[in-house]
Amino acid sequence: MEVIYQVLPRIWGKGKFSDWDSKAFNYLKSQNVSAVWYTGVIRHASGRPYVKGDPGSPYSIEDYHDVNPYLADVPEKRMEEFVRLVRRTHQAGLKVIIDYIPNHVSPDCTDVPKCDYCDYDWTDTRKVDYSNPEAWRKMLEIVLYWAGKGVDGFRCDMVELVPPEFLKWLISGVKKLYPGIIFIGEAYEKSNYRRYIKDLGFDLLYDKSGLYDYLRAIICNGASVRNITRNWQSLQELQPDMLNFLENHDEQRFASPWFAGNAGKAFPALAAGALFNGASYMIYAGQEVGEAAPEGVEGRTSIFNWTKPETLEKLWRYVRTGKGLAAERLKLLSKYRELFSRLSDPVFSEGFNYDLCWCNSVVLGFDPEKHFAFLRYKRMPRKRKAEAVLVLCNFSDSPSEMRINLPEDLRAKKELAWLPSKVDIGVGAWDYSVLHL
Repeated sequence: MEVIYQVLPRIWGKGKFSDWDSKAFNYLKSQNVSAVWYTGVIRHASGRPYVKGDPGSPYSIEDYHDVNPYLADVPEKRMEEFVRLVRRTHQAGLKVIIDYIPNHVSPDCTDVPKCDYCDYDWTDTRKVDYSNPEAWRKMLEIVLYWAGKGVDGFRCDMVELVPPEFLKWLISGVKKLYPGIIFIGEAYEKSNYRRYIKDLGFDLLYDKSGLYDYLRAIICNGASVRNITRNWQSLQELQPDMLNFLENHDEQRFASPWFAGNAGKAFPALAAGALFNGASYMIYAGQEVGEAAPEGVEGRTSIFNWTKPETLEKLWRYVRTGKGLAAERLKLLSKYRELFSRLSDPVFSEGFNYDLCWCNSVVLGFDPEKHFAFLRYKRMPRKRKAEAVLVLCNFSDSPSEMRINLPEDLRAKKELAWLPSKVDIGVGAWDYSVLHL
Protein backbone atom coordinates (compact mmCIF):
# COMPACT_ATOMS: atom_id res chain seq x y z
CA MET A 1 0.00 0.00 0.00
CA GLU A 2 1.38 3.39 -1.08
CA VAL A 3 0.32 6.96 -0.38
CA ILE A 4 1.57 8.86 -3.41
CA TYR A 5 1.89 12.64 -3.55
CA GLN A 6 1.75 13.98 -7.11
CA VAL A 7 3.38 17.35 -7.77
CA LEU A 8 4.54 19.33 -10.79
CA PRO A 9 7.88 20.67 -9.51
CA ARG A 10 7.63 23.67 -11.83
CA ILE A 11 4.62 25.04 -9.91
CA TRP A 12 5.91 24.24 -6.41
CA GLY A 13 7.77 27.07 -4.71
CA LYS A 14 10.32 28.58 -7.07
CA GLY A 15 9.87 25.71 -9.47
CA LYS A 16 13.23 24.07 -8.81
CA PHE A 17 14.46 20.63 -7.73
CA SER A 18 16.10 22.35 -4.76
CA ASP A 19 12.69 23.37 -3.36
CA TRP A 20 12.33 19.76 -2.28
CA ASP A 21 14.29 19.67 0.94
CA SER A 22 13.85 18.39 4.49
CA LYS A 23 11.00 20.84 5.23
CA ALA A 24 9.06 19.68 2.19
CA PHE A 25 9.65 16.01 2.97
CA ASN A 26 8.72 16.41 6.62
CA TYR A 27 5.49 18.00 5.44
CA LEU A 28 4.74 15.01 3.20
CA LYS A 29 5.54 12.56 5.96
CA SER A 30 3.04 14.34 8.19
CA GLN A 31 0.42 13.05 5.74
CA ASN A 32 1.86 9.52 5.79
CA VAL A 33 3.09 9.89 2.20
CA SER A 34 5.37 7.08 1.09
CA ALA A 35 6.23 8.14 -2.49
CA VAL A 36 6.48 11.36 -4.50
CA TRP A 37 5.44 11.44 -8.15
CA TYR A 38 7.52 14.25 -9.62
CA THR A 39 5.45 15.03 -12.70
CA GLY A 40 7.11 16.63 -15.70
CA VAL A 41 10.77 15.94 -14.94
CA ILE A 42 11.94 14.42 -18.24
CA ARG A 43 12.80 17.03 -20.87
CA HIS A 44 9.80 17.97 -22.97
CA ALA A 45 9.42 20.12 -26.07
CA SER A 46 9.31 23.86 -25.45
CA GLY A 47 9.46 26.97 -27.59
CA ARG A 48 8.45 25.18 -30.79
CA PRO A 49 5.51 26.13 -33.06
CA TYR A 50 3.61 22.93 -32.27
CA VAL A 51 3.97 23.19 -28.47
CA LYS A 52 0.78 23.62 -26.48
CA GLY A 53 1.20 26.48 -24.03
CA ASP A 54 4.40 27.84 -22.60
CA PRO A 55 6.61 26.07 -21.49
CA GLY A 56 4.60 23.14 -22.89
CA SER A 57 3.31 19.72 -21.98
CA PRO A 58 5.29 17.25 -19.86
CA TYR A 59 3.87 14.56 -22.14
CA SER A 60 5.61 15.76 -25.30
CA ILE A 61 9.03 14.25 -24.59
CA GLU A 62 11.90 15.72 -26.58
CA ASP A 63 14.86 14.01 -24.92
CA TYR A 64 14.24 10.91 -22.81
CA HIS A 65 17.75 11.05 -21.33
CA ASP A 66 17.56 14.58 -19.98
CA VAL A 67 15.59 16.64 -17.46
CA ASN A 68 14.04 20.06 -18.00
CA PRO A 69 16.69 22.79 -17.65
CA TYR A 70 14.19 25.17 -16.05
CA LEU A 71 13.95 22.87 -13.01
CA ALA A 72 17.62 23.32 -12.12
CA ASP A 73 19.31 26.18 -10.26
CA VAL A 74 22.22 25.71 -12.64
CA PRO A 75 20.80 24.39 -15.93
CA GLU A 76 24.17 23.03 -17.06
CA LYS A 77 24.21 20.79 -13.97
CA ARG A 78 20.56 19.77 -14.14
CA MET A 79 21.16 16.02 -14.11
CA GLU A 80 23.39 16.30 -11.06
CA GLU A 81 20.65 18.31 -9.36
CA PHE A 82 18.07 15.66 -10.23
CA VAL A 83 20.24 12.89 -8.81
CA ARG A 84 20.62 14.92 -5.61
CA LEU A 85 16.81 15.26 -5.50
CA VAL A 86 16.50 11.48 -5.72
CA ARG A 87 19.06 11.11 -2.93
CA ARG A 88 17.28 13.61 -0.67
CA THR A 89 13.93 11.91 -1.27
CA HIS A 90 15.39 8.54 -0.34
CA GLN A 91 17.11 9.95 2.74
CA ALA A 92 13.69 11.15 3.87
CA GLY A 93 12.40 7.57 3.55
CA LEU A 94 10.30 8.27 0.45
CA LYS A 95 10.23 6.68 -2.99
CA VAL A 96 10.70 8.54 -6.28
CA ILE A 97 8.19 8.11 -9.10
CA ILE A 98 8.48 9.83 -12.49
CA ASP A 99 6.51 9.72 -15.73
CA TYR A 100 7.09 7.15 -18.45
CA ILE A 101 5.22 7.97 -21.65
CA PRO A 102 5.32 4.83 -23.82
CA ASN A 103 2.70 5.89 -26.39
CA HIS A 104 4.22 9.02 -27.89
CA VAL A 105 7.07 11.51 -27.99
CA SER A 106 7.46 15.05 -29.36
CA PRO A 107 7.84 15.55 -33.12
CA ASP A 108 11.47 16.56 -32.54
CA CYS A 109 12.43 13.57 -30.38
CA THR A 110 15.33 11.61 -31.83
CA ASP A 111 15.58 9.04 -29.03
CA VAL A 112 12.91 6.69 -30.31
CA PRO A 113 11.53 5.55 -33.71
CA LYS A 114 8.17 7.26 -34.25
CA CYS A 115 5.29 7.44 -36.67
CA ASP A 116 4.24 10.57 -38.56
CA TYR A 117 0.86 10.89 -36.83
CA CYS A 118 -0.59 11.43 -33.36
CA ASP A 119 -3.54 10.07 -31.38
CA TYR A 120 -6.59 12.26 -30.79
CA ASP A 121 -5.79 15.99 -30.67
CA TRP A 122 -2.35 15.50 -29.13
CA THR A 123 -0.78 17.47 -31.97
CA ASP A 124 2.37 18.15 -29.95
CA THR A 125 3.23 14.43 -30.08
CA ARG A 126 4.01 11.63 -32.51
CA LYS A 127 3.15 8.02 -31.80
CA VAL A 128 5.99 5.61 -31.00
CA ASP A 129 6.46 3.07 -33.81
CA TYR A 130 6.32 -0.32 -32.11
CA SER A 131 6.44 -2.08 -35.46
CA ASN A 132 10.13 -1.22 -35.35
CA PRO A 133 12.08 -3.54 -33.00
CA GLU A 134 14.45 -0.66 -32.28
CA ALA A 135 11.59 1.15 -30.54
CA TRP A 136 11.23 -1.79 -28.13
CA ARG A 137 14.93 -1.74 -27.35
CA LYS A 138 15.04 2.03 -26.90
CA MET A 139 11.96 2.18 -24.67
CA LEU A 140 13.38 -0.54 -22.42
CA GLU A 141 16.76 1.18 -22.28
CA ILE A 142 15.04 4.41 -21.20
CA VAL A 143 13.42 2.78 -18.16
CA LEU A 144 16.69 1.11 -17.20
CA TYR A 145 18.48 4.46 -17.55
CA TRP A 146 16.20 6.15 -15.01
CA ALA A 147 16.14 3.13 -12.73
CA GLY A 148 19.92 3.42 -12.71
CA LYS A 149 19.52 6.99 -11.47
CA GLY A 150 17.64 5.68 -8.43
CA VAL A 151 14.06 6.12 -9.61
CA ASP A 152 11.77 3.69 -7.75
CA GLY A 153 8.71 3.71 -9.97
CA PHE A 154 7.07 4.88 -13.16
CA ARG A 155 3.61 6.25 -13.75
CA CYS A 156 2.97 4.91 -17.24
CA ASP A 157 0.89 7.19 -19.44
CA MET A 158 -2.04 5.91 -21.55
CA VAL A 159 -0.97 2.27 -21.47
CA GLU A 160 -4.03 1.05 -23.35
CA LEU A 161 -2.70 2.73 -26.52
CA VAL A 162 0.54 0.72 -26.36
CA PRO A 163 0.94 -2.90 -27.57
CA PRO A 164 0.34 -5.10 -24.51
CA GLU A 165 3.02 -7.52 -25.67
CA PHE A 166 5.57 -4.74 -25.39
CA LEU A 167 4.40 -3.75 -21.90
CA LYS A 168 4.64 -7.33 -20.63
CA TRP A 169 8.14 -7.71 -22.12
CA LEU A 170 9.22 -4.35 -20.71
CA ILE A 171 7.97 -4.89 -17.15
CA SER A 172 9.30 -8.43 -16.86
CA GLY A 173 12.67 -7.37 -18.26
CA VAL A 174 13.04 -4.42 -15.91
CA LYS A 175 11.97 -6.40 -12.86
CA LYS A 176 14.63 -9.02 -13.49
CA LEU A 177 17.21 -6.29 -12.84
CA TYR A 178 15.20 -4.09 -10.44
CA PRO A 179 12.68 -6.32 -8.64
CA GLY A 180 11.36 -3.51 -6.47
CA ILE A 181 10.47 -1.13 -9.31
CA ILE A 182 6.81 -0.02 -9.28
CA PHE A 183 4.81 0.27 -12.50
CA ILE A 184 1.61 2.34 -12.28
CA GLY A 185 -0.71 2.15 -15.26
CA GLU A 186 -3.06 4.88 -16.41
CA ALA A 187 -5.87 2.64 -17.64
CA TYR A 188 -9.53 3.44 -18.25
CA GLU A 189 -11.26 0.28 -19.45
CA LYS A 190 -12.29 -1.81 -16.46
CA SER A 191 -12.36 -4.86 -18.71
CA ASN A 192 -8.58 -4.48 -19.01
CA TYR A 193 -7.84 -4.33 -15.30
CA ARG A 194 -7.32 -8.04 -14.71
CA ARG A 195 -5.14 -8.53 -17.75
CA TYR A 196 -2.94 -5.51 -17.04
CA ILE A 197 -2.32 -6.64 -13.46
CA LYS A 198 -2.25 -10.43 -13.68
CA ASP A 199 -0.75 -10.87 -17.15
CA LEU A 200 1.19 -7.71 -18.04
CA GLY A 201 2.57 -7.20 -14.53
CA PHE A 202 1.51 -3.70 -13.47
CA ASP A 203 1.75 -3.14 -9.72
CA LEU A 204 -0.99 -0.51 -9.56
CA LEU A 205 -3.72 0.71 -11.91
CA TYR A 206 -5.80 3.86 -11.82
CA ASP A 207 -9.34 3.02 -10.75
CA LYS A 208 -10.60 6.06 -12.62
CA SER A 209 -13.44 4.29 -14.43
CA GLY A 210 -14.47 2.58 -11.22
CA LEU A 211 -14.27 4.25 -7.84
CA TYR A 212 -13.36 7.76 -9.06
CA ASP A 213 -16.27 7.95 -11.49
CA TYR A 214 -18.69 6.49 -8.94
CA LEU A 215 -17.61 8.93 -6.21
CA ARG A 216 -17.86 11.87 -8.58
CA ALA A 217 -21.39 10.83 -9.58
CA ILE A 218 -22.37 10.49 -5.90
CA ILE A 219 -20.99 13.94 -5.03
CA CYS A 220 -22.07 15.85 -8.14
CA ASN A 221 -25.22 14.07 -9.28
CA GLY A 222 -26.64 12.40 -6.18
CA ALA A 223 -25.93 8.88 -7.44
CA SER A 224 -26.36 5.97 -5.05
CA VAL A 225 -23.64 5.09 -2.58
CA ARG A 226 -24.46 1.46 -3.36
CA ASN A 227 -22.12 1.88 -6.34
CA ILE A 228 -19.13 1.81 -3.99
CA THR A 229 -20.13 -1.72 -2.99
CA ARG A 230 -20.75 -2.68 -6.62
CA ASN A 231 -17.30 -1.49 -7.64
CA TRP A 232 -15.65 -3.38 -4.77
CA GLN A 233 -17.53 -6.55 -5.67
CA SER A 234 -16.57 -6.27 -9.33
CA LEU A 235 -12.87 -5.84 -8.54
CA GLN A 236 -12.70 -8.67 -5.98
CA GLU A 237 -9.08 -9.70 -5.42
CA LEU A 238 -7.80 -6.92 -7.72
CA GLN A 239 -8.77 -4.25 -5.20
CA PRO A 240 -5.33 -3.98 -3.48
CA ASP A 241 -3.81 -3.37 -6.93
CA MET A 242 -5.84 -0.22 -7.49
CA LEU A 243 -4.68 3.38 -7.11
CA ASN A 244 -7.53 5.53 -5.82
CA PHE A 245 -7.73 9.32 -6.02
CA LEU A 246 -10.02 12.33 -6.10
CA GLU A 247 -7.61 14.54 -8.06
CA ASN A 248 -4.73 14.36 -10.49
CA HIS A 249 -3.40 16.60 -13.25
CA ASP A 250 -5.98 15.35 -15.77
CA GLU A 251 -9.03 15.82 -13.56
CA GLN A 252 -10.82 18.88 -12.23
CA ARG A 253 -9.88 20.08 -8.78
CA PHE A 254 -12.30 18.76 -6.18
CA ALA A 255 -12.87 22.21 -4.68
CA SER A 256 -13.52 23.84 -8.05
CA PRO A 257 -17.07 24.79 -9.13
CA TRP A 258 -16.81 22.14 -11.85
CA PHE A 259 -16.55 19.36 -9.23
CA ALA A 260 -17.74 19.63 -5.62
CA GLY A 261 -17.22 23.36 -5.17
CA ASN A 262 -16.39 22.74 -1.51
CA ALA A 263 -13.17 21.11 -0.34
CA GLY A 264 -14.77 20.09 2.95
CA LYS A 265 -17.08 17.63 1.18
CA ALA A 266 -14.15 15.36 0.31
CA PHE A 267 -13.91 13.36 3.53
CA PRO A 268 -16.51 10.61 3.06
CA ALA A 269 -15.03 9.96 -0.39
CA LEU A 270 -11.47 10.02 0.96
CA ALA A 271 -12.39 7.59 3.74
CA ALA A 272 -14.12 5.22 1.32
CA GLY A 273 -11.15 5.32 -1.06
CA ALA A 274 -8.30 5.17 1.46
CA LEU A 275 -9.64 3.14 4.39
CA PHE A 276 -12.05 0.58 2.97
CA ASN A 277 -10.09 -1.90 0.97
CA GLY A 278 -6.31 -1.62 1.21
CA ALA A 279 -5.82 0.11 -2.14
CA SER A 280 -3.06 2.66 -2.59
CA TYR A 281 -4.00 6.33 -2.65
CA MET A 282 -2.85 9.43 -4.52
CA ILE A 283 -3.04 13.06 -3.36
CA TYR A 284 -2.49 15.89 -5.86
CA ALA A 285 -0.45 18.80 -4.51
CA GLY A 286 -2.73 21.48 -3.09
CA GLN A 287 -5.73 19.19 -2.81
CA GLU A 288 -5.22 18.93 0.94
CA VAL A 289 -5.71 22.69 1.39
CA GLY A 290 -8.55 23.14 -1.08
CA GLU A 291 -6.77 24.34 -4.23
CA ALA A 292 -9.58 25.10 -6.72
CA ALA A 293 -7.56 26.22 -9.78
CA PRO A 294 -9.48 29.47 -10.38
CA GLU A 295 -6.72 30.52 -12.77
CA GLY A 296 -7.08 27.32 -14.80
CA VAL A 297 -9.54 26.15 -17.43
CA GLU A 298 -12.69 24.56 -15.99
CA GLY A 299 -11.09 23.80 -12.66
CA ARG A 300 -7.86 22.21 -13.85
CA THR A 301 -4.39 23.39 -12.88
CA SER A 302 -2.62 23.85 -16.21
CA ILE A 303 0.16 21.45 -17.17
CA PHE A 304 0.90 23.49 -20.31
CA ASN A 305 1.54 27.03 -19.05
CA TRP A 306 3.59 28.80 -16.43
CA THR A 307 1.16 29.18 -13.57
CA LYS A 308 1.27 29.96 -9.87
CA PRO A 309 -1.90 28.65 -8.21
CA GLU A 310 -2.58 30.95 -5.27
CA THR A 311 -3.46 28.30 -2.70
CA LEU A 312 -0.48 26.18 -3.70
CA GLU A 313 1.73 29.23 -3.21
CA LYS A 314 0.32 29.70 0.27
CA LEU A 315 0.87 26.03 1.03
CA TRP A 316 4.51 26.28 -0.01
CA ARG A 317 4.94 29.32 2.26
CA TYR A 318 3.35 27.38 5.11
CA VAL A 319 5.72 24.45 4.56
CA ARG A 320 8.68 26.85 4.69
CA THR A 321 7.61 29.08 7.58
CA GLY A 322 4.62 27.54 9.35
CA LYS A 323 2.59 30.57 8.27
CA GLY A 324 0.50 31.61 5.30
CA LEU A 325 -2.60 29.40 5.48
CA ALA A 326 -5.96 30.73 6.64
CA ALA A 327 -7.73 28.97 9.50
CA GLU A 328 -10.19 27.10 7.28
CA ARG A 329 -7.34 25.70 5.16
CA LEU A 330 -5.39 24.66 8.23
CA LYS A 331 -8.48 22.85 9.48
CA LEU A 332 -8.79 21.06 6.14
CA LEU A 333 -5.12 20.08 6.20
CA SER A 334 -5.47 18.79 9.75
CA LYS A 335 -8.31 16.51 8.70
CA TYR A 336 -6.27 15.18 5.76
CA ARG A 337 -3.41 14.42 8.12
CA GLU A 338 -5.71 12.72 10.57
CA LEU A 339 -7.28 10.53 7.90
CA PHE A 340 -4.06 9.43 6.21
CA SER A 341 -2.28 8.90 9.52
CA ARG A 342 -4.79 6.10 10.12
CA LEU A 343 -3.08 4.09 7.41
CA SER A 344 -0.21 3.50 9.84
CA ASP A 345 -2.61 1.38 11.88
CA PRO A 346 -2.21 -2.28 10.83
CA VAL A 347 -5.99 -2.73 10.94
CA PHE A 348 -6.15 -0.43 7.88
CA SER A 349 -2.83 -1.13 6.20
CA GLU A 350 -2.97 -4.93 6.54
CA GLY A 351 -6.39 -5.93 7.83
CA PHE A 352 -9.51 -7.41 6.26
CA ASN A 353 -12.64 -5.48 5.36
CA TYR A 354 -16.34 -6.22 5.64
CA ASP A 355 -19.02 -4.19 3.88
CA LEU A 356 -21.85 -3.56 6.35
CA CYS A 357 -24.30 -1.84 4.00
CA TRP A 358 -26.28 -4.96 3.06
CA CYS A 359 -27.32 -5.68 6.64
CA ASN A 360 -28.20 -2.10 7.59
CA SER A 361 -30.52 -0.99 4.78
CA VAL A 362 -33.56 -0.87 7.10
CA VAL A 363 -31.78 0.49 10.19
CA LEU A 364 -33.31 3.70 11.49
CA GLY A 365 -31.08 6.61 10.49
CA PHE A 366 -29.10 4.63 7.90
CA ASP A 367 -29.76 5.74 4.32
CA PRO A 368 -28.41 3.10 1.91
CA GLU A 369 -28.33 5.74 -0.83
CA LYS A 370 -26.17 8.17 1.20
CA HIS A 371 -24.36 6.17 3.89
CA PHE A 372 -21.51 3.72 3.49
CA ALA A 373 -20.46 1.59 6.47
CA PHE A 374 -17.73 -1.00 6.79
CA LEU A 375 -15.60 -2.84 9.33
CA ARG A 376 -11.82 -3.27 9.23
CA TYR A 377 -10.30 -5.99 11.40
CA LYS A 378 -6.99 -7.75 11.97
CA ARG A 379 -5.78 -10.49 14.30
CA MET A 380 -2.94 -8.97 16.27
CA PRO A 381 0.16 -10.91 17.41
CA ARG A 382 -0.12 -12.46 20.87
CA LYS A 383 -3.79 -11.49 21.11
CA ARG A 384 -6.67 -13.95 21.05
CA LYS A 385 -9.10 -11.55 19.42
CA ALA A 386 -8.86 -9.29 16.41
CA GLU A 387 -8.83 -5.55 16.61
CA ALA A 388 -11.82 -4.07 14.84
CA VAL A 389 -12.70 -0.59 13.61
CA LEU A 390 -16.07 0.60 12.34
CA VAL A 391 -16.09 3.34 9.69
CA LEU A 392 -19.17 5.26 8.59
CA CYS A 393 -19.18 7.64 5.59
CA ASN A 394 -21.94 10.18 5.12
CA PHE A 395 -22.52 11.58 1.60
CA SER A 396 -25.37 13.86 2.62
CA ASP A 397 -26.10 17.36 3.90
CA SER A 398 -27.50 16.08 7.21
CA PRO A 399 -25.74 14.59 10.25
CA SER A 400 -27.05 11.23 11.41
CA GLU A 401 -27.15 8.92 14.42
CA MET A 402 -27.76 5.21 14.01
CA ARG A 403 -27.36 1.77 15.52
CA ILE A 404 -25.30 -0.34 13.12
CA ASN A 405 -25.92 -4.09 12.89
CA LEU A 406 -22.92 -6.43 13.00
CA PRO A 407 -24.31 -9.63 11.46
CA GLU A 408 -24.00 -13.17 12.77
CA ASP A 409 -21.77 -14.39 9.95
CA LEU A 410 -19.22 -11.71 10.87
CA ARG A 411 -19.35 -12.54 14.57
CA ALA A 412 -19.07 -16.25 13.71
CA LYS A 413 -15.40 -15.70 12.95
CA LYS A 414 -13.47 -16.93 15.99
CA GLU A 415 -11.38 -13.78 16.28
CA LEU A 416 -14.52 -11.59 16.09
CA ALA A 417 -16.80 -13.53 18.40
CA TRP A 418 -16.46 -10.80 21.01
CA LEU A 419 -18.15 -8.19 18.81
CA PRO A 420 -21.54 -6.85 19.93
CA SER A 421 -24.49 -7.36 17.63
CA LYS A 422 -25.19 -3.62 17.46
CA VAL A 423 -23.06 -0.48 17.72
CA ASP A 424 -24.20 3.12 18.14
CA ILE A 425 -22.40 5.66 15.97
CA GLY A 426 -22.96 9.18 14.70
CA VAL A 427 -21.55 11.04 11.71
CA GLY A 428 -21.57 14.65 10.55
CA ALA A 429 -22.75 15.94 7.20
CA TRP A 430 -20.24 15.16 4.43
CA ASP A 431 -17.94 13.51 6.92
CA TYR A 432 -16.80 10.14 8.21
CA SER A 433 -16.58 8.59 11.66
CA VAL A 434 -14.15 5.99 12.95
CA LEU A 435 -15.03 3.92 16.02
CA HIS A 436 -12.54 1.49 17.55
CA LEU A 437 -14.58 -1.38 18.97
